[in-house]
Amino acid sequence: MAATHYGEDLRAIGQALEAKGITAFELKRLPERYVIEGTLAQPESFGSKLRQWVWRRASETESLTLNWADVDKLSRAGRAKRLKAGGLTQFRSLSNVLRTIGAHLDSNELELIELQKRAISVTLSHRDENGNEHREERSISSFYGEFLELCRKRS
Repeated sequence: MAATHYGEDLRAIGQALEAKGITAFELKRLPERYVIEGTLAQPESFGSKLRQWVWRRASETESLTLNWADVDKLSRAGRAKRLKAGGLTQFRSLSNVLRTIGAHLDSNELELIELQKRAISVTLSHRDENGNEHREERSISSFYGEFLELCRKRS
């Protein structure tokens, strides 16, 4: 299996999704690109809920396709924006959650197939070094220990 850098790729993708207001999505890794289908976050005001009820409007979705060069460009832009090394990072930000999940995949030498992210959980489909496919359902908070370890290594 080729060397992967899912931690960096997924962090960059997370920053792009945060900028678009997407918090729940399905990401598929295809040859040479990622395809993401996400739901735009809706404001939680009473008026917005009433409009949705009256118009029976389905949640708005957004599709995004990023090839390796796009992800690399997003990654470089994200590194350039970082204020200072060693700054306080928040686990719950989408980019940090995805970076942690990517580091989990990298450290276990797993090949990402698909990632489904919901409000408090993720479903990961991946392939191990023997080519066997696996699917794991995990709460986002279950990655917190791995996030702390990543932060410790960066310090």
